[in-house]
Amino acid sequence: MMLIAIVDDKPYLRQSLKEKLASIENEVTVIMEASDGTDFLKKMKVAQQKPDVVLMDIEMHELNGIETVQRAAPLYPSVKFIMLTVFDDDERIFNAIKAGAHGYLLKEETAQNIIDAIYQVHQDEGAPMSPGIARKAWKWLTAITSQPFSEKKMTATNTIEPLSEREKEILKFSMEGKEYTQIAEQLFLSKHTVRQHMKNIYSKLHVSSKVEALQISLKNKWI
Repeated sequence: MMLIAIVDDKPYLRQSLKEKLASIENEVTVIMEASDGTDFLKKMKVAQQKPDVVLMDIEMHELNGIETVQRAAPLYPSVKFIMLTVFDDDERIFNAIKAGAHGYLLKEETAQNIIDAIYQVHQDEGAPMSPGIARKAWKWLTAITSQPFSEKKMTATNTIEPLSEREKEILKFSMEGKEYTQIAEQLFLSKHTVRQHMKNIYSKLHVSSKVEALQISLKNKWI
C-alpha cells in the first residue's frame, strides 16, 4: 500500500484528485491533505505516518509548491514529490526539477497516468513527466550540454559504463516524452523489461533521475 499526500490550496481540486485516484483499482491511499506549503510542513512535523509520495500543486498563495519541495526534500529524503499543475512553462518545470521534484505532470493527465507515475517514483523507476513537459526538458538539456559539468559530474562521466544500443533507444524514446507502455509497444518489449533497462541505465551512469541520465548521454553524444 502506497501512502499519498495531496497539497493544493483549492478544496474542490483536492477532492477531484481524490476521486480520480479512486476511480480505478490501485494500492494508493490518501493519508494527508494540506491547503498550502506551510500547512503541509506543519502536518509533516507531527504526522505519525509519512506519505510515500506527495502530489504537489505549484501555484499556492501561502508558500508555493516549488519552495515547499525545496524545504521538505532535505528533511524527508524518503518522500517523493510529483508536481501536479496546470502550468507547463519552462521556468516552473526547471525550478521544480532543481528543487528536488521527482516528476512533473499536468492535472489533465488521466487517472491511470497519475497512478503509473506514483508507482514509478515510489519504486525509483524514473522521473515521470507529461509528454509536452518532457519535450521541453529535452530542449533545455540540449541547450546546456555545451556548458561544463561540475567536478562531481565530470568524475561520473569518466567512470560510467557505456550504454548498450537498446538502452540508448529506450533513453531516446523517454527523452521524447513516451511512457514506459508506449516504449514497450514501439520496441516489442514488455513494460517490465523497459523498466529494468531504465534501472540499468541509472546504475551504469551513477544517477537517480531521467534528467541526469539524459544530460550525461547528450554530453557524450550517445543519443
